[in-house]
Amino acid sequence: MRSASSPPNLDEAFTLRRRPASEKLLDQGFHLLTLSLASLVGILLLAIVLTVFHGAREAISSFGSRFITTSSWDPVNNQYGAFVAIYGTLVTALLSLLIAVPLGVGTAIFITEDLIPSSLRNGIGLMVELLAAIPSVVLGLWAIFVMEPAIRPALDLLHRLLGWSPFFASEPQGPGMAPAILILVVMVLPIITAISRDALNQVPIELRQGAFGVGTTRWGALFNIILPAAISAITGGVMLALGRAMGETMAVTLIIGNSLNFDLSLLAPGNTIASMLANQFSEADGIQVSALMYAALILMVLTLVVNIAAQWIVRRLSLKY
Repeated sequence: MRSASSPPNLDEAFTLRRRPASEKLLDQGFHLLTLSLASLVGILLLAIVLTVFHGAREAISSFGSRFITTSSWDPVNNQYGAFVAIYGTLVTALLSLLIAVPLGVGTAIFITEDLIPSSLRNGIGLMVELLAAIPSVVLGLWAIFVMEPAIRPALDLLHRLLGWSPFFASEPQGPGMAPAILILVVMVLPIITAISRDALNQVPIELRQGAFGVGTTRWGALFNIILPAAISAITGGVMLALGRAMGETMAVTLIIGNSLNFDLSLLAPGNTIASMLANQFSEADGIQVSALMYAALILMVLTLVVNIAAQWIVRRLSLKY
């Protein structure tokens, strides 16, 4: 057995000399690999944008900004305007979030707080996560055959009570904006709940214990300490859900009615950009293809604005709290 002061043999010395070089090579390889993968994502996104923009050039030169502000969609006379689809996309997405955010965050609070036994909390969390695994076309069929007939009496009541308002002036007769909003609530609810639950679970337990130590109540600790600490992550989840709602296609296509006539009423049939693309792209030709590409480009810009706003809001909230 060699003493601690004896010099290493040649093999050990060679290994000691090689290890820093091999580690440096591995670091360089890992750096190159991650840089290549990140660049590939950027190149792929740029390729998609350029492809859509190239397809939309004819419609952009023909219709310009009128495409966004007019609602006429007439393939016979080659007159196109996407205002109805843009309006439907924004209204359905925003109103669905208005309903889903309180439900999702409330469900996350219910799961993370010790209000019920842990086995029940885990079961509810699992059911919420399984809801996200249901294909959108299945949810669309469920909306047609189950949800819409079930909510029609409530929609009729809204029409009778608030029919004087332009937002409830149309008599509900089946598919429409309101059922599309509700099915979007079902689809974005798991995203908001899952991200909010993880954000609340990541709040250090010391914050809660410190709040209890100064005499606050459970709800005081929740609203004054826990939620502010997790608000940036919850906001990021909400903005992610907004992007999901704006781009949803099949479920909305099946239940929204796909009407190209503008109507402020939430009880009337409507349209979204995604559903319009799904319905018309396979049979379109000529400048109609370019008009649909133009609408797709607008949808991409809207989702890009949502993501930029999400990053800005999350950063500001992270700095604040």
